Amino acid sequence: MTDIELLKSSLQGAIDVYQAVRDKQVELLVGIATKLGDLLEKGGTIYLCGNGGSAADAQHIAAEFVGRFLKERRALPAVALTTNTSILTAIGNDYDFSQIFSRQVKAMVNPKDALVGISTSGRSANVLEAIREAKKIGALTVAFTGFPGEPMDAEADLAFRAPSQETPRIQEVHIAAWHGICDLIERRVHERENSGLSGPGRGHHRGGQLPLAS
Repeated sequence: MTDIELLKSSLQGAIDVYQAVRDKQVELLVGIATKLGDLLEKGGTIYLCGNGGSAADAQHIAAEFVGRFLKERRALPAVALTTNTSILTAIGNDYDFSQIFSRQVKAMVNPKDALVGISTSGRSANVLEAIREAKKIGALTVAFTGFPGEPMDAEADLAFRAPSQETPRIQEVHIAAWHGICDLIERRVHERENSGLSGPGRGHHRGGQLPLAS
C-alpha cells in the first residue's frame, strides 16, 4: 500500500465511523446534551477525566465550556480532573493510581454535578472508580468509550460507545461528538440569554429538548 493509499484508507475509516454515529447515535448525543444543559442551568458543574489522549480530550472539552465554542455567552463551569500534577502524584503515591480521579470526586463533586469518564477501551480502572464514586454521591455519570465499552458503559447513567475498536478512530469521533454537544448547549445558553429568559448567572430551564437554532 502506498502512502497515498494508506492515508486515504485512514480517512475512509474515520468517515465510516462518523457516518455510523450520524445514522444511529445522534438522538443519544442530543439526550446527553440536554441532560448536561439542564444540570448547568441548575448550578451544576461538569467534571471530566481520562488517561493519555482522553485526558487531553477532558481538558479540551472543559476549555470549550469555560471559554466559548462558537458563540458569546456566560462561562460554563467545567473542570478536568487531569491537570493538577501535585494532586495526581500525591494520590498516586500515597494511595494508588486507580484512585487519582475518584479521590478528587470525593473532594469536589456534588449531587447536582456530572462526572464524565472518557476511556477508549472502557476498562480504565481509575476512570471506572471515578464513575462509581460519583454514582455514590448521586451525580450524573456519563461514559465515553469505544466498542464494546465494557464495563464502564454499564456503570454510567449515560454511555456513548464509538462504533470502532481502533483507538485513533474512537478518539476522533469522541471529540467530534463533544463538539456537537458543546454546540447544542452553547446555542441553548446563548438563545436564553438573548431572549431575556435567563440572565448572566444561572438560568431557569424547565426541561425538554434543546432548541436547535440556525
